[in-house]
Amino acid sequence: MKRPLLRFFLLTFAITWTFFGGGAAVASFAGTGLTALPMLIITIGVFGPSMAALWLTARHEGRAGVNALVRRLFDWEAGARWYVFAIAFMAAIKLTAALVYRAATGIWPQSGGVPWYLMAGALLISTPVQAGEELGWRGYALPRLAAHVGLGPAGFVVGAIWALWHLPLFFVSGADVYGQSFPVYLLAVTPLSVAMAWLYGKTGGRLLPVMVMHAAVNQMTGMVTSPAPPPAHPFVVSGSFMSWLVVVLLWIAAAYFLVNMPDRSRFRVREPIV
Repeated sequence: MKRPLLRFFLLTFAITWTFFGGGAAVASFAGTGLTALPMLIITIGVFGPSMAALWLTARHEGRAGVNALVRRLFDWEAGARWYVFAIAFMAAIKLTAALVYRAATGIWPQSGGVPWYLMAGALLISTPVQAGEELGWRGYALPRLAAHVGLGPAGFVVGAIWALWHLPLFFVSGADVYGQSFPVYLLAVTPLSVAMAWLYGKTGGRLLPVMVMHAAVNQMTGMVTSPAPPPAHPFVVSGSFMSWLVVVLLWIAAAYFLVNMPDRSRFRVREPIV
């Protein structure tokens, strides 16, 4: 791995895990769970990838490089079909999984109970927040890695690292992923990253479409559910039938995206590789 990328990943983990650990420590000390203060500390940690990307870009490319990186957050001219894909991808995966679940069990999985208009509103609010991650993962790391190995392999590597980055939250009571299986999470996030790399390549390296996709995935997590196994140690491989269906479908989709991934020779890096 090239030295700038290694620096980025190490700095990102150092920033984020410090804040994640700090938030968990405050919650534990206060004995009140994830209240406002520990949640604020953890939320600051979510911006670790963008902090690392901006600092390294400023160090190696100066103000011009930082301006070029930040401008990519506002480059929205990607074509409406790509935004439709960004919003609909995870919904399609979930609905297909629900159909398979129905065919296999004879019953429908339970709905998450969140009205569509609330999910739509949350999507609008959540999309700008995704800059805290996407400026780093897809803005800094993905193009540099893809320039050397191609978008497909880069999507896999960034996805695995992206999943690992969330690991401390699996031990924080009250966090969204607390009590879940990290191996199953890793198996879901990695092919999802390949899908996002494909979208990134198809939209010419624009960040807003992948921010929309990231937000849509987050808001549709509980779109349909099924009875989950009891909470276990994060490294125990366990998941509901519905969660395994979603994982399988994500990998099928990733296989398609890999076959149709924009060619490395046509991949355009919008900022200098350092």
